[in-house]
Amino acid sequence: MSRPGPRCDREIETGAPEGSSEAETLSAQVSSNIRDISAFHEREHGKLGESERRLDRIGEVIARPLYLAGLLSVVVLWIGANLLARHLGAAPFDQPPFPALQGVLTLAALLTTTVVLIAQNRLTRMETQRSQLDLQVNLLTEQKVTKLIHLLEELRRDLPMVKDRHDPEAAALQQRTDTAQVLVALEQAGEHSTSSP
Repeated sequence: MSRPGPRCDREIETGAPEGSSEAETLSAQVSSNIRDISAFHEREHGKLGESERRLDRIGEVIARPLYLAGLLSVVVLWIGANLLARHLGAAPFDQPPFPALQGVLTLAALLTTTVVLIAQNRLTRMETQRSQLDLQVNLLTEQKVTKLIHLLEELRRDLPMVKDRHDPEAAALQQRTDTAQVLVALEQAGEHSTSSP
C-alpha cells in the first residue's frame, strides 16, 4: 500500500474527489471519521516489516489475471518446446509426462499458497481488530441510547404540560442490555438450530 499523494489526501479529507459537489455536503464528523479510518490503515501498514511489504507486493502480483496468463503461457511454451524438439529430432529437455514442469508448477503452487495465506493471516488480524472496535462502539452506542431514553422519560415525567402515563416499551428500553445474557441466548439458539433435523 503506497502513501497517498496530495490528491488522495484531499479525497481522504473530504471523502470525495476534488471538485466534487459531494465534498461540500459531507459533515465535519464524516470527514473526521474518514481521516481516522485512513490513519488506522496507515498505522497498520507502518507496522509491516520489510519482508511483509515484499510479500504484500508479491501477493498483489499473484492476485492479478496477468499472473495466471503468464503461468499458462509458461506451461504452453514448455510443452510446445519439448514436443517441437522431439518432432525435429532433437533431445527434449523434459520428456512427457514432463516431470520437471510438474516440479516447477508444484513449487509455484506452494509459493503462491504461502504468500496468500500470509496475506490472509494479516487481513484476519485487521478484521479482528475492526470487529472488536465495532463491538465496543455498538456497546457504547447502546449505553448512550439507554441513557437518552432514561433522560427523555425523566423529562416527560417532570413536564407539567405533558400527561404522565406508563409506557412499558420505554420502560423496557431504559434497561441496559446484558450482553453476557444475549451471548448465552445466541449460543443456545445456535445449538438448538444445529440439533434440529
